[in-house]
Amino acid sequence: MRAALLVIAGLALAGFVAVSFVLPQMAGADAKEAAQALVAGAEAPKQQVAAAAEKAGNVMGAGSNIKVAASSHPKFGELKWIVEANGAIRGWNEKNAIEISVTPKLEGGKVAWACRGYPNASMPASCGGR
Repeated sequence: MRAALLVIAGLALAGFVAVSFVLPQMAGADAKEAAQALVAGAEAPKQQVAAAAEKAGNVMGAGSNIKVAASSHPKFGELKWIVEANGAIRGWNEKNAIEISVTPKLEGGKVAWACRGYPNASMPASCGGR
């Protein structure tokens, strides 16, 4: 009887470890991959904004009329982006509760970009992650 209780306790402990440590790490890996996909999806509109801003000599209005189609990914769900008139690009993924903000700044006639995302732990280093 005592051996059976020890086996049951061991199985319960193993289940607790799996739920507490393994599953969150798997979810974290998915969020990191989704964040990388969000950052990569902002590349095409970044090029469009940069071209318009460098031509005009100003970021104001550089994002006007730039549309980015949402992307559906089997693992991450829907990835969405919006380009604001000032060239800032916002991206988000509801399934993994992540979002990014990529903002332009004109320096010496060239556009420099700053990327920040939330949650920070899910972001690649290029977007403020660790």
